[in-house]
Amino acid sequence: MSHAEEEHEGNRRDFLYYATAGAGAVTAGAAVWPLVNQMNPSADVLALSSIRVDVSSLEPGSQLTVKWLGKPVFIRRRSEEEISAARDVAISDLPDGIARNDNLGDVPADDENRTLDEAGEWLVMMGVCTHLGCVPLGDAGDFGGWFCPCHGSHYDTAGRIRKGPAPTNLPVPVAEFVDETTIKLG
Repeated sequence: MSHAEEEHEGNRRDFLYYATAGAGAVTAGAAVWPLVNQMNPSADVLALSSIRVDVSSLEPGSQLTVKWLGKPVFIRRRSEEEISAARDVAISDLPDGIARNDNLGDVPADDENRTLDEAGEWLVMMGVCTHLGCVPLGDAGDFGGWFCPCHGSHYDTAGRIRKGPAPTNLPVPVAEFVDETTIKLG
């Protein structure tokens, strides 16, 4: 075999190696893509990642419960009595001194750090007990806020844990007013 024939054979062999490797890589990518793509959120979940809630019908002292991301969210328009009761509580009296407000980060659990507006009239929080995931009852409990009858957790009018086995305050999700009567969650 001459030198020219050996070089031609080497080029041909190299091409076959590269072509086979390339075809294998494309095949592996085609097989793996559906597995990776299935981990993306589905269209119905993406559609619910942000919702708008009309709160124009809420009177002071009333509450609306909506479902967002598969969980209940309590939207409460608090009365003057509820606001003053929540603002009179010292942080040192709370089992959980962190506000748990996704809009603010790790700040003290003052009533002002848990509400949606400066006046403290609007309170938005996840309606899932932080103990075992039950749904607390509104206008109940020893502190006039929420009560989880499953294991006896009592929350005050700002959704802060005051008594019982729940370890943390009810979390406040990302929320904002988009106009005077509409709250956007997410």
